[in-house]
Amino acid sequence: MSEVSDGANGRATPPVPAPKSKPTPRVRMPAAQRREQLIATGRQLFAERGFDATSIEEVAARAKVSKPVVYEHFGGKEGLYAVVVDREVRALLDRITTALTAGHPRELLEQAALALLGYIEEETSGFRVLVRESPLMSGTANFSSVMNDVAHQVEHILGAEFKSRGYDPKLAELYSQALVGMVALTGRWWLEVRKPRKETVAAHLVNLAWNGLSHLEAKPTLITTRRG
Repeated sequence: MSEVSDGANGRATPPVPAPKSKPTPRVRMPAAQRREQLIATGRQLFAERGFDATSIEEVAARAKVSKPVVYEHFGGKEGLYAVVVDREVRALLDRITTALTAGHPRELLEQAALALLGYIEEETSGFRVLVRESPLMSGTANFSSVMNDVAHQVEHILGAEFKSRGYDPKLAELYSQALVGMVALTGRWWLEVRKPRKETVAAHLVNLAWNGLSHLEAKPTLITTRRG
């Protein structure tokens, strides 16, 4: 900055220094809020890359924190993964169990199928986390365990239905696993294609399941066995 000449006495007036700007204070995120941010970041990365390909460095970098912050909240990648999966398991199971409100078995099938497809549509990242393989030797729940819980609920419904129709209620477990497995595998396929729309997919699933159930043989045998 150049000096300014004082016209009255001819002497140069020293420049006035510009005021120093104060540094913006760094706002510390509350611990609970930071934890939720890290869970959301981990959820997205695990969905994109899977457990093995995701590192603590990536989680920290995307959340714009240091690695020790992640370790402080979760103890490591396994701890963060366990929290993410546990939340998704509970969210999916709650969604399905809440949807099962009808009294008629066919409507219950429709509600269960729509609940699962709705979760896939609205919580795609969470579903991707669940359907990926869990880390080796991990006790973390996964998609299979969720579907197993749902199958147990369906088993109670089918057991009553079988009994009223004169079928062996002990076979309800087998049929519930078959039905839930059919919906679950179709859901994994629909995750990628997204066609047709979920209501149409649910209608076709129920069509196959219900029209098959409505004409069950009391003691089915294989055709090849009959010929023998």
